Amino acid sequence: MRIEDTPLAGLKILTPRRFGDSRGFFSESWNQQRMEEHGLVYEFVQDNHSFSTETGTVRGLHYQSPPHAQDKLVRCGRGRLFDVAVDIRTGSPTYGQWFGIELSFENGKQLLVPKGFLHGFVTRDPNTEIIYKCSDYYAPECDGAIRFDDPDIGVDWELGQSQPILSDKDEAASDLADFESPFIWEGPV
Repeated sequence: MRIEDTPLAGLKILTPRRFGDSRGFFSESWNQQRMEEHGLVYEFVQDNHSFSTETGTVRGLHYQSPPHAQDKLVRCGRGRLFDVAVDIRTGSPTYGQWFGIELSFENGKQLLVPKGFLHGFVTRDPNTEIIYKCSDYYAPECDGAIRFDDPDIGVDWELGQSQPILSDKDEAASDLADFESPFIWEGPV
């Protein structure tokens, strides 16, 4: 497993090794013991699987607040997507900054998104599947969203002239400027 830091402290890119032959490949996408050896201690309790039929489907930017905040390990099971995380930890030197990476079935990359980040993605191919582990159970009372196109964040979704396909929840999301973050920066991760 290759583990890479991003410019946002705590946000990591994980690339599992693939062992292939004429039949296909085998890959170990998560091994808690190996991750703990690298200081990555997470206990995942829920797996989610999302399917989007259309290219240009945007889901996010989402968060789940304390006491049910979630760490996430995100990967693409089929297709291709642009995955984005935004630091919303009050006091963080990178508060409001974003990082994005293409996750695809082909590249096998995963994004480890700790608590205190918004998370979202846009599909780059039709019939794209995203699979992610969560460290806490879904709690609707803690669920929230910030506008995917908030100009104060400035994510480049590379949509061109295409109109994004959004849920009602994402259409109604608020701006980051109107958000009082419950997440606190606790120093280097």
